[in-house]
Amino acid sequence: MLMTFDETSKKISGGELLHIAGTEELLRKLPKGNWIGGSTEYFMAKEGGTVSGELLFVTALPYTDFSVKSYGDDDIKNVALDAFDNGFSIAIVPFDSAVHKTYAEKAPGFEDMFIKNVAGWIAGLNLSKTGQTPIAVNGQTGEAHADKAAVLHIGVPEGKAVTIGVINIFSQDEESPVIEFLEDGFSAIKCLINGKERSFADYIAEEGIDTKLPLVGDYSGNGVNISFKSVGSGMVNFYAPVFTGIKYRMAKAVPNYAEELNNHLADFHDAHSVFSCNCILNFLYGELEGKNIELFRGPITFGEIAYQLVNQTLVYVSVL
Repeated sequence: MLMTFDETSKKISGGELLHIAGTEELLRKLPKGNWIGGSTEYFMAKEGGTVSGELLFVTALPYTDFSVKSYGDDDIKNVALDAFDNGFSIAIVPFDSAVHKTYAEKAPGFEDMFIKNVAGWIAGLNLSKTGQTPIAVNGQTGEAHADKAAVLHIGVPEGKAVTIGVINIFSQDEESPVIEFLEDGFSAIKCLINGKERSFADYIAEEGIDTKLPLVGDYSGNGVNISFKSVGSGMVNFYAPVFTGIKYRMAKAVPNYAEELNNHLADFHDAHSVFSCNCILNFLYGELEGKNIELFRGPITFGEIAYQLVNQTLVYVSVL
């Protein structure tokens, strides 16, 4: 829920296990304790979609078996190895950092990934303000990192089962040509369109591609979104990396983004969610400010983690 700085500080001092989202300025001032945090000014709260630089979104986690660790780009590969066998991990990774790039490009190959439950989000900033730095905070040490991930590993009681869920309103448009990339990465100049090499930026311009819609990669039958960050000067930049060997298509058009998102969310009557996060692009394109999502409250993020990095989704953790 949304809380003031003083309310949040009191919960930390009371020894509660917390996940906290808010501005860099507020996070840096919070007392040490059993918490991790990440920077954003966008939230899905009881009051609806909210933008605030004065409040923090606080999620209390009712567990006693846990550890808090920080990881750089050199040891983020151990994140799943360090996770509890029966539990889940919440990872917060600063946007546009080396650890962000390493996680995005290599997480699917990390040892024990997809065996342990790893969720989380990419920390960001207010898009209309300058002078901000995305950070992740290890509350136990008080360290605010621009270049490290903060991860809360949680063990759940015996007999409880953890599920990481992804709500994705997009699927491949079968009428779209197959798009393949010549190099892995967060940007692309050239690509193959139905096997023919082309400038991707020129293709987008010539075909009038709506870049509010993501690319959708076919990962053994599962669709993984890659959202567009910018297109210009012959370069296409993404919020997550594209990979060679994956066949992408543009997403199927969504006539009413907000309505489609709400229709998908309406299917979840009782998700038993203990943590959730939602993409900034869903917030913006779905016009969610002031609109309430009853079951899924949490930070609005610059990328979501459901084992690997995903875009334009809502990610949640359920414990049953």
